[in-house]
Amino acid sequence: MLNQVIKTAKEAGQKILEFYDTEIEVITKDDDSPLTKADLAAHHIIVDALKEIDPETPVISEESGIPDYQERKDWNKFWLVDPLDGTKEFIKKNGEFTVNIALIENEKPVLGVVYVPAFDVMYYGEESIGSYKKEGERSAQKLNSPEFKAPGSAKIVVSRSHGDDTTAKKLKTLNIEVSEEVPSGSSIKFCLVAEGKADLYPRLGPTMEWDTAAADAVYRFSTNNGVKFSPLKYNKKTMKNPYFLLGINEYIDVENL
Repeated sequence: MLNQVIKTAKEAGQKILEFYDTEIEVITKDDDSPLTKADLAAHHIIVDALKEIDPETPVISEESGIPDYQERKDWNKFWLVDPLDGTKEFIKKNGEFTVNIALIENEKPVLGVVYVPAFDVMYYGEESIGSYKKEGERSAQKLNSPEFKAPGSAKIVVSRSHGDDTTAKKLKTLNIEVSEEVPSGSSIKFCLVAEGKADLYPRLGPTMEWDTAAADAVYRFSTNNGVKFSPLKYNKKTMKNPYFLLGINEYIDVENL
């Protein structure tokens, strides 16, 4: 099934690129976030494919709306999709946008595929095989990066669209000194931690479950020994994530720093 999901993510990414070199028309959604024809085209490709690959399992996509909690609260398994994560980066044409497809079981991602179409880079992870990065036609490389242990000096990923100067100050209260900031867009930030290009991803701002699920799987399984700790849970009532600190092997309440 993983190979079919990888193929689907690539198909959706190639469709997105058809819009990338044109004048991008932007619609503003009710929550003030941007929407483009590329989002919707990728959404239809992915949802249609998942219905064929796994017809018994429900699908939630950012562009399909959130089913009522009473309907989904007892779901043990569902697909969670962001057809175009990083729409702002897509509009800016900086390449840092992704296709995210995750399978959630019992509040955790058990499979995740993150495709970066502008650079033809595929990240994928599943507990039984671990996590991998595949660049173009090159062979896939297994990801195995250590978890950060405080106190210490850390290279952190920061959002290219939502960065501010308070993160380093807040991390300092945890005895973590920021040695370098690595700006990035979309769910690529998780993947940079998974492949060891950064130590931590502190997110002190809002995200939704579909923003993080697929890349969270890539991070969790980017080890040769068990599963890494992630503070995130899925299928919550609002589907909003709390603020979080990814890359460290313990839960830290960063909302109250």
